[in-house]
Amino acid sequence: MAGTTDRRIADMDEQIALPRKNGELVFEAPWEARVFGLAVALNESGYYPWRDFSQGLAAETATTEQEGSSSSYYERWLASLEKLVIAKGLMTREELEAWTAKQALNEHDDHPHHPHDDRPLGEYEE
Repeated sequence: MAGTTDRRIADMDEQIALPRKNGELVFEAPWEARVFGLAVALNESGYYPWRDFSQGLAAETATTEQEGSSSSYYERWLASLEKLVIAKGLMTREELEAWTAKQALNEHDDHPHHPHDDRPLGEYEE
């Protein structure tokens, strides 16, 4: 990703800047890296302009600070991404909730298959 990433992602405003340590991105849990990568990949695939995401993240950050919420950076990142995915019509709220539930079931799985067979997750009926 280095070298090809949009500079607007790497150089976001201070209030929403990515957490770093010694210049490297910091993720406290694997899901944080996944949600970061998902937001960047959707942007790079043309599903939305980066300014739409960064403006949503800034609004989410301002709201949580006003409310005194103790949400983490990547919890705000995820909330912003969820709102944007729905607003852009990429998924409905119901589809997003179903997808999220499916991901939670496989949180400890190292590959995207059902634990009892080799079918990809997308091949299961709801």
